[in-house]
Amino acid sequence: MAANDKTIAWTGDVQAEGLEILARGGGMIVSPTKVGYIIMVSDRAGLERKFDAKVRKRNKPGVVLCGSMDELKALAELTPEIEAFYQAHWDRNILLGCILPWRKEAMAKIPDDGSKDFVMDGRDTSCFVIRFGTPSEQLAEALWRDHGKLAFASSANPSGKGNRGLVEGIGERIETEADLIISANDYVASIQPDKDEGSRYEQGVMVAMVDETGKLVPEQKGERSVSPAPIVIRKGLDIDRIMSLLADHFPSWDYRHGQYY
Repeated sequence: MAANDKTIAWTGDVQAEGLEILARGGGMIVSPTKVGYIIMVSDRAGLERKFDAKVRKRNKPGVVLCGSMDELKALAELTPEIEAFYQAHWDRNILLGCILPWRKEAMAKIPDDGSKDFVMDGRDTSCFVIRFGTPSEQLAEALWRDHGKLAFASSANPSGKGNRGLVEGIGERIETEADLIISANDYVASIQPDKDEGSRYEQGVMVAMVDETGKLVPEQKGERSVSPAPIVIRKGLDIDRIMSLLADHFPSWDYRHGQYY
C-alpha cells in the first residue's frame, strides 16, 4: 500500500480526525485493534460504503463496538450473570464479543436510516464487543460519550482474507475508499508478540448468549445442566482465558466453533 495523505500514525490519544469523520455521518475509517485493522462507521451510509469496499454480501451484520461498560449496559439486554462475565473481561482487558438482544429503548439509538438491517440478524440480535484495542476503543467511547452515536465495525480486509495485522494488508480497494486510515502496526504486533503472520489470531472470540430465537439464555445460578447455555461460536484471541472465565461463571456452556449466527 502506498503512502498517502489519508494515512496517519496513531498518536496514542483519541484520534480527533477519526472522531470528526464518524461524528458527522456517512464516513468510513480504518482503525487498529488487538487483532488487526477494522473498518469503523456510524450509520447506514457508512455501512453501505463498508460493504462495497469489502465486496461483501449485506447479510453479514457488522458488530457493535462498546467503548465502556456503561455503553454496553445501555444498549444490550444482560442477565446479572452475563454482565458479571463481561465485567470480568473488562477488568482483565480481554477482547470479547457476545451475541445479545438489544434493549428495547436502546433501539432508538440506532440511526433511523436503515442501519438496523445491517447490524442485526433476523432475531434482532447483534454482537456487542468490548476491549477491542486502545486506538479504536478511544474512538468508540468518545463517539458515544460526546455525540451519542454508535460505532459499527468489521475487519478491514478483502472479504475472506486477513490483513496480517498490518495496515499494508487492508487491500487497495479499502485504502482507496476509506476517508482516513489510522496506522499502528507496532501496537497490533505488541498484543501477540510471540506470534507470526501464520499463527496470530486475526479475530476475537464470539460467544452466543441467546437461544435459536434470540432470547437470552437463562441464568444458571450454580445449577448444572441448564439449557440452553452460552455457546462459543468463534475462537480467537485469548480463547484459553475466555474459556476459563466461562467455566468460572457458567457451570454449563458449549463450544461449537463455526456455528455462526
